[in-house]
Amino acid sequence: MPPKITNLSSTLLTGQSNTHIYWLNDFTGIHTQVKKPWLALQKAANLAGFDLQIVSGFRHFDRQLMLWNKKYQQQLPVKDKNNEIINLAQLTDDEKVTAILLYTALPGASRHHWGTDLDLYATNLLPKNKSLQLEPWEYQQGGYFAELTHWLTTHAPLYDFFQPYDKDRGGVAIEPWHFSYAPLAQQYQQALTLEQIEITIKNSAICAKRAILNQLTNIYQRYIMNTRNL
Repeated sequence: MPPKITNLSSTLLTGQSNTHIYWLNDFTGIHTQVKKPWLALQKAANLAGFDLQIVSGFRHFDRQLMLWNKKYQQQLPVKDKNNEIINLAQLTDDEKVTAILLYTALPGASRHHWGTDLDLYATNLLPKNKSLQLEPWEYQQGGYFAELTHWLTTHAPLYDFFQPYDKDRGGVAIEPWHFSYAPLAQQYQQALTLEQIEITIKNSAICAKRAILNQLTNIYQRYIMNTRNL
């Protein structure tokens, strides 16, 4: 069990630092203290017949900001819970923010900033000529990764990984691919304050900044802190 972390910097919590990250390859980073449990989980999955891989690990603030702005500008699709693309042009800025937050974390408040959270899939279960979508149906009954979901639900907790978005709590949509290393992530979540996020947003070039700041208290409670409790 990792020791209790003290004096976590705002730059680390909001994704503006990567000094805590171990790079598995040129594209995938995880928290240095997550390396050992991740490799153990991956090895167990391999023995069970799953080529378990990370789709997304550490994500810098700038990367999250780019994703957010592209969705706001409709350069990337924004979908609802029924997997239907939303026409943002018909919405107010407040409504756009709510729509984007369903599947996309607010820059500065993404759990991926910490390197403790991993989006997972099994390469050997993805059919040839199919691209990974990271949509709930792929992981649910009848989906490509249904068998993996069942295995991870049982075995991931043995390595201290849990699903923060295991069900709809009225905030972030269900994300069956998203696993979090509890011993660190819970400390990071508790340390991340509303004030830190507010300062980060004010100093950024984020789209819909005024709308975000106007409803930031609600966003903090509904989309950031509203996760599974262990």
